[in-house]
Amino acid sequence: MSQVHHTIDYIEMGVGDLAAAKAFYGKAFGWEFNDYGPDYSGIRNATGDGEVGGLNPGGATGPGGALVLLYSDDLDATVQAVTAAGGTVTEGPYEFPGGRRFLFADPDGTVLGVWASS
Repeated sequence: MSQVHHTIDYIEMGVGDLAAAKAFYGKAFGWEFNDYGPDYSGIRNATGDGEVGGLNPGGATGPGGALVLLYSDDLDATVQAVTAAGGTVTEGPYEFPGGRRFLFADPDGTVLGVWASS
């Protein structure tokens, strides 16, 4: 995996319960992880080449951090996947100039967004 200048390279999210966070993100988005012992899991890149982020049980949880936006080919299906996995939709879905998006809180209260171009 090669890095690109001035782009998001890695997102680290604080979690209260590492196993529960992995279960939530795995179920909602199909994410896979690289475990580094009981205190950290890397989020594998969808291409299988490297990692795009990590789950840190020592980090702060809840709203207030950077807003991480995920892309979806089917926003409505993603809303259903998030709620089925135990997340809570906090805003939307709503339209914005680039398409549609919604915000959700994971089981620890961390807020992320998902957008689609249509």
